Amino acid sequence: MDKKEYLENPTVASALSFWKACNFKTPANIKVLNENEFNPGLLETYTDEVYFKLVHYLNYVGKQFISDDFIFAKASTADFVNHINSCYEEEGLTVSELESYKEKPVYDEELWICLYDKKHDVIAATGIAEFDNKIKEGYLDWIQVSEQYRGQGLGKAIVYELLRRLMKKASFVTVSGRVDNKTKPDKLYESCGFEDKILWHILREKN
Repeated sequence: MDKKEYLENPTVASALSFWKACNFKTPANIKVLNENEFNPGLLETYTDEVYFKLVHYLNYVGKQFISDDFIFAKASTADFVNHINSCYEEEGLTVSELESYKEKPVYDEELWICLYDKKHDVIAATGIAEFDNKIKEGYLDWIQVSEQYRGQGLGKAIVYELLRRLMKKASFVTVSGRVDNKTKPDKLYESCGFEDKILWHILREKN
């Protein structure tokens, strides 16, 4: 991955963050193409999963006002895993898998956050971001809100809090996700100031 090319246009240059792009080898049976490179004719021999990628340049970060019943609190890896798995139908994340994230050079303890409902004594939302010190890129990796708390602005509160923490050290922040996600995460990120959306096609050879 060319650093200069990525910095000039991070959403077009790669579907991944710069660190992941430099450390991940695409399998031979998979093609990864952005919307400008994609040809519908490829669907004859490939299945297609579409992802978005967005960028935030941290020129301005808003504030989401939420009830005083919610506070940002520390949580264990097991707490994060339980919450993440409760928010997805097929995630199946394990504690050991999430613990392995802490071994990466982009791990930052300050960027693992939990929004806690004091009134009901439960975790309502969590967020995990990474920071690549080499190119000053932040990356939002896991953002999730428990189903019963959706629609109350907690997702935006998590995103804004991570952006505020990243403002101290990052020059820009990227995020990606599946387009067909029923929670429409791209709309959340765009409402928080993310821009320059590019669609990426993950094409897998049909058996």
